[in-house]
Amino acid sequence: MASDSKEIAVDMQVFHIYNDGSIQRFLPIQFIPTSDDPNAAVRSKDVVIDSETGVSVRIFMPGRCDRNQKLPLVVYIHGGAFCIGSVTGATYHNYLTDLVEKANVIAVSVQYRLAPEHPLPIAFDDSWAAFQWVAGHANSNGPDPWLNEHADFRRVFVGGDSAGGNIANDVAVRAGDSKLHGVEVEGIFLMHPWFGGKEVDKLYKILCPTSSARDDDPRLNPAVDPRIGTMAGRRVLFFLAEKDLLRNRAKAYYEALKKSEWSGEVEMMESEGDGHCFHLFHPKTDKAVAVMDRLVAFLNAP
Repeated sequence: MASDSKEIAVDMQVFHIYNDGSIQRFLPIQFIPTSDDPNAAVRSKDVVIDSETGVSVRIFMPGRCDRNQKLPLVVYIHGGAFCIGSVTGATYHNYLTDLVEKANVIAVSVQYRLAPEHPLPIAFDDSWAAFQWVAGHANSNGPDPWLNEHADFRRVFVGGDSAGGNIANDVAVRAGDSKLHGVEVEGIFLMHPWFGGKEVDKLYKILCPTSSARDDDPRLNPAVDPRIGTMAGRRVLFFLAEKDLLRNRAKAYYEALKKSEWSGEVEMMESEGDGHCFHLFHPKTDKAVAVMDRLVAFLNAP
């Protein structure tokens, strides 16, 4: 626990960051174990991809998957202001399980290292390393048999929510710049993504001291990235929420991407009357179900 004598630099409902750079997280992670039961609707397992950093992924696969069946592959990056959240927690485990069952896809969810203990851009680099690890299975000779046997690397999707949406976009930019052999990114989905504005983002500045924390930083405003024209993916789907404080930043990137040199298709779904990431916290509501249905349709579109 952080000392009461410390001065709070950033006061969020679910965490405090103090002026000495330490953090106090208030919400415990409700750990959900994986299940490799072949009779379950969805199987899951954790795989460490880098023993030195400890970065891991949680892989989700439909339980009833024919041996030779190839399924679209989703690389998902969780949100949490780069500070909180886990692929092993109930929120993301349950959401990815639901998505995999409904869309009939394989999902790989990235457990990147959290700031401020691991300052940005570590989360970006960890997620890119995870994507490269996934891409290493494109020749069916990677270390994980599920990906070797069942992933369709001609139909790869990258997405995430909040800070994870920001990271997912960065992964897509890097993927386009790297032109990984055998991997075709079909689409990108950004769910209530965290991008930057003209004013300094105080929290981001603390988490990434080397950044201006404004919209001249290509990670906070990918529209100014000279690589944007070659970003991987043929389609990008933005999910926005009317009462999300980050809505206007995401809308600005949506508009900028449409006008950029990138030649893909840009779509948007906005939920009226709801706030940031409502679909994760209240997944059974009609509007959250509508978000899930739109995402499933995006992943399954021919």
